[in-house]
Amino acid sequence: MTLIGMLHHRSDPNDVKKAYAFAAVAKAEGVNFFYFTLGKVNIKKQKILGRTYENGEWIEKEFPFPDVIYNASSPVSHKTEQIFDYLSERVPFTSHSIGDKLSVYNRIKQAKEFEQYLIPFYKLTDIKMFLDMIKHYEKVIIKPLSGHQGGGVVYIEYIEKYGIESYKMNEAGSISSPNEKELLNLISQKIQEQEHLVQKYISSQTESGHVFDFRLHVQKNREGKWVITSIYPRIGRLGTITSNMGSGGYSTYQDTFLKMEFGDSWYDIKRYLEQFAISFSNHFDSLYEVPLDELGIDVGIDENQKLWLFEVNWRPGPPNIYSVELDVAKNTILYAKYLADKNKQKRGKK
Repeated sequence: MTLIGMLHHRSDPNDVKKAYAFAAVAKAEGVNFFYFTLGKVNIKKQKILGRTYENGEWIEKEFPFPDVIYNASSPVSHKTEQIFDYLSERVPFTSHSIGDKLSVYNRIKQAKEFEQYLIPFYKLTDIKMFLDMIKHYEKVIIKPLSGHQGGGVVYIEYIEKYGIESYKMNEAGSISSPNEKELLNLISQKIQEQEHLVQKYISSQTESGHVFDFRLHVQKNREGKWVITSIYPRIGRLGTITSNMGSGGYSTYQDTFLKMEFGDSWYDIKRYLEQFAISFSNHFDSLYEVPLDELGIDVGIDENQKLWLFEVNWRPGPPNIYSVELDVAKNTILYAKYLADKNKQKRGKK
């Protein structure tokens, strides 16, 4: 029977919401499952002190190294990183990092097939680059290279009227009109604090003026093929520039939103999103040496109904509006089993 280990940095699985869902699905699928942290790995004995869910509680038991590891989080120290590397060389891991925003953008751009969906952006290295971008595109956003949940995103608009230049800025819903000196000081400060990107602003707004995008949540299934777990719109609060739910945005049901915003075209847009989710995932997966297992692809649709790729995320979280925790867990467990079986066949051939 396949043995799957779920690796997490939290010591208590009760503190990890999805741990129970994974344990329940594993039991239903006839797979042995346990939860563990890197601190409980004994390399000398080739054993792991993990926890398994039995009779309504997590019981601590000793396990051999599993057939496959669902690595739900990364190592948090140098010592645990060494154990992580040791395990990854001996046991198949389900998840692999896709890299930061810039490296993801460059991979897609170099491969060309989906280049038309990319929004022009560059690493923000100096003031001149910012000025070139804002004068060329008039509306840009700057955001941290390793940003999370829409944090740190700033919208800047260049306005020229009657030969007079001015700027409008929106930072976390706070709107201001800095002069050029104030603006450039702010940009310079941000460059010094951490790495940022500067990107052409794409307007993806509802009829009522709320920014929105779509999260395309995809996973590999029991056959190692990409499937759609969920597609849902994310709508920002009025006046904000990001639709991320971690920044106060909200969601609703896909069909309801599409019918309201796109009228008779709603079904065509729905099919377009579905086809894009699968075709892009297959392509993006092919750009990496190791197979990917799960992606959160964020796309926007402008006033001309053109689709734009905003971001590709690793380990996306499902929205509260959907009860898809079990769907996510089922795909993950079955894909992990697929990887384990594939690895056993490979070892058998050797």
